[in-house]
Amino acid sequence: MIKVTELTKRYRDTVAVRELSFEVPAGVVTGFLGPNGSGKSTTMRMIMGLDRPDHGSITINGRSYHDLAHPLREVGALLEAKAIHPGRSAYHHLQYLAETNGIARRRIDEVLDMVGLAEVARRRVGKFSLGMGQRLGIASALLGDPGVLLFDEPVNGLDPEGILWVRNLLKGLAAEGRSVFVSSHLMSEMALTADRLVVIGRGALISEGSVDDFIADTTGSYVRVRGPRLDEIARALESNGASIEPDGDDALAVSGLDIVEIGEIAGERRLVLHELSPQAASLEEAFMSLTHDSVEYHGHATDVVVATGK
Repeated sequence: MIKVTELTKRYRDTVAVRELSFEVPAGVVTGFLGPNGSGKSTTMRMIMGLDRPDHGSITINGRSYHDLAHPLREVGALLEAKAIHPGRSAYHHLQYLAETNGIARRRIDEVLDMVGLAEVARRRVGKFSLGMGQRLGIASALLGDPGVLLFDEPVNGLDPEGILWVRNLLKGLAAEGRSVFVSSHLMSEMALTADRLVVIGRGALISEGSVDDFIADTTGSYVRVRGPRLDEIARALESNGASIEPDGDDALAVSGLDIVEIGEIAGERRLVLHELSPQAASLEEAFMSLTHDSVEYHGHATDVVVATGK
């Protein structure tokens, strides 16, 4: 488990992280979201002891990173995949890490096979593609078989098959009881991978909780209802406390009641339903809505004039 308490980090006149507190529990994938410049990378670096906070504390299973006798056995991280000497082979890079942390050599072959790099283990890292570098970074994080894992943009440079592999890997690691903390700009991927979210903007906490709660609390949700007697359905639902709005010409947007309650009310009155489906915004829509005021730089639409030759 990672516990961050009132964390603050300044760089001269810039406050990169401001009184930030959150937890990364074991057994779930926690997504770490925020606009560019929001302080995500700085926070991850402080968790790993690479930057020192000006105020606040960070503990990993109750201890700071610097107090861990063999860090790679307790915490694994992919923060910068290219932070590897290009002249070393993948095997020798992992061998160096293993020897400095008392990890058996057989584990090197295990993680290289796990990430799909066994056949290129002796190739120099400088010849690796971006995706291969990402896989080696993941292998480095997994080398000590740690219970806490941090990944910063782990699918960067991977093809669709690789992205699916990372998604299943992260969910599998969490299912084993590990704390998995993942930052990403790919909202669609986070929606499929993360169980809960920590969302920050301008270095401060915006939201923490489950993905479903984040979407519902940010954008709201409703139930779409269709049937041949819409007026009667609307009156029945309103009499039970629902709020009703049109959803196109042939449907209702119902809030205040869930699908079970709506179905039971319709059944009691013998009102036929042709559709009863929960509707919610996407994670991307919820994220954009909540963090709009925290984005450091906004683009502006411009009119484009196309010359037609006429």
